[in-house]
Amino acid sequence: MDITITEHIQRTVTIVVKDRLDVMTAPELKAQIEKYLEEGVIHFIVDLSETPFMDSAGMAVLVTLLRRCRMKNGSVKLVWPQAQAVQRTLMLTRFDQVFEVVGKSADRA
Repeated sequence: MDITITEHIQRTVTIVVKDRLDVMTAPELKAQIEKYLEEGVIHFIVDLSETPFMDSAGMAVLVTLLRRCRMKNGSVKLVWPQAQAVQRTLMLTRFDQVFEVVGKSADRA
């Protein structure tokens, strides 16, 4: 799985997911996230702009991350995907209303 992780000041980590986020790849992302949570990181930016596909396993990782961060007064921001299939998934499940989303414009939605 092609994942780029960048740590910023004030314990914020940016995760760029460039491959499918599905049942086969979600465990790897979950393991990476778990490592940062154990180090005390509570602010994440998950960049889905290059993610071509996401299924329920990927969504479960995001929900778990959001829940755990909120328990510690942290945050999770999603960067809006370019892939229409992922956009539809986020809108149908109302993830675009549950998560703070950046890079989403009315004409792209």
